[in-house]
Amino acid sequence: MVMESADTETPSPLRKIIVVAAIAAGVQFGWALQLSLLTPYVQTLGVPHAWAAFIWLCGPISGLLVQPIVGYSSDRCTSRFGRRRPFIAAGACFVAMAVFFIGFAKDIGHQAGDSLEKSTKPRAVAIFVTGFWILDVANNMLQGPCRAFLADLSANDHQRMRIANGWYSFFMAVGNVLGYGAGSYSHLHKILPFTTTTACDVYCANLKTCFIIDIIFLMSVTITAVTTVKETPLTGNKVGTEEKGKLYGAFIGELVTAFKTLKKPMWILLLVTCLNWIAWFPFLLYDTDWMGREVYGGNVKGNAAQQKLYDQGVRAGALGLMINSIVLGFASLGLEPVSRLIGGVKNLWGVVNLVLAACLGGTVWIAKVAEAWRAEHGHPIVAPPHNIKSSALAVFGLLGIPLSVTFSIPFALASIYCSTAGAGQGLSLGVLNLSIVIPQMFISVVSGPLDAQFGGGNLPAFVLGSIVAAISALLAIFALPNPPKQPSLNPVTAAGH
Repeated sequence: MVMESADTETPSPLRKIIVVAAIAAGVQFGWALQLSLLTPYVQTLGVPHAWAAFIWLCGPISGLLVQPIVGYSSDRCTSRFGRRRPFIAAGACFVAMAVFFIGFAKDIGHQAGDSLEKSTKPRAVAIFVTGFWILDVANNMLQGPCRAFLADLSANDHQRMRIANGWYSFFMAVGNVLGYGAGSYSHLHKILPFTTTTACDVYCANLKTCFIIDIIFLMSVTITAVTTVKETPLTGNKVGTEEKGKLYGAFIGELVTAFKTLKKPMWILLLVTCLNWIAWFPFLLYDTDWMGREVYGGNVKGNAAQQKLYDQGVRAGALGLMINSIVLGFASLGLEPVSRLIGGVKNLWGVVNLVLAACLGGTVWIAKVAEAWRAEHGHPIVAPPHNIKSSALAVFGLLGIPLSVTFSIPFALASIYCSTAGAGQGLSLGVLNLSIVIPQMFISVVSGPLDAQFGGGNLPAFVLGSIVAAISALLAIFALPNPPKQPSLNPVTAAGH
């Protein structure tokens, strides 16, 4: 059954697209806090480093299951409030609930019987994991319908879709800057003094304060979007009663059909995207832990001085991630002119993946230089010298360039390659999302044991990422077809004309 569209016949004003795209800043604010602070936080709860990656499995599993189903359901939602807005509003509420559980896990665990003297806090871990899984499910409820809403507002105008996705990526960078900036500031808890408790030290209180700010920010942008930007709802006759009763079966059928109708360019795009994210995830999971452990030489389970040094490294890593996001925002403005200079977007993707491979390889060299410096000076419990810290921060900054491509070009190419697939916007985004969440599951499973086999550090997973990034670069350059000539792929620049 082909579903009739509920989209408007003409594209909505740009201001409405910007208001909806701003939701990405709230979502990415929380995601940036997860990436910069949660892996170290998990270890303070007593979860071993090798097992921390398994907790991150909830993200890809929820993405694998939730986003395609939510996308398909939102394609067919007949609520009087519209197709996408109910899912966006529900997702934001679940994010707020999940963030509360995560931020207050130590306090709730202590009240439930966790001992402050024991390194492992099982009740706090259980509460944290529950909140973390809810958070990732909620994020998927938000992101898929939000991107689909932007496509609806674009009214099947491909240029306006690219503009909308560009603004979404821009606000992702804004959210990253806010999240990493908050994560790198060690006195944020003073704004909300009640966050420091018997069970929650300064590091925990900072995390708690960051998440409370995220809740306020996300709810503000979400309420603004769902109350000021209206949708044209589907009427009852546009989605058959029989189909409503067999939603899951219909979803499976359309998903299978979507894969059967994929052409060779799309399959290659999925493969390159999959390898690209296998390369990215080790660093995204362990970047701040790498700064605290390998670069600064701290130990989250060591003595007070070692823990303080580790915390300094984590804060420096959060600063590096903020620098990364600033570079990401500026780099996105130059994607199209650079791609024209080097022969198209596929060549650009290949070149920046080589940059990614070099940067991931560079993490090993920086870590070894830092280790040699500590050995030469008798393993002092002090921060590394300026040149080592600057080199590490430079890696973070350089990685903003390939990240800008990762956040934009695959989605633009998918829109072009799948334009005749016949699936709704929500389901189409779910298909592309599978090539992102499957590699995340793979890395979550293998990175911890792989690192444990080589001494418990982060470098083995980074080396794996470097190798895979080089392979994805070669595939992008030599196997991925160039898309048909079209208007500008750079939405931010296009929006200015």
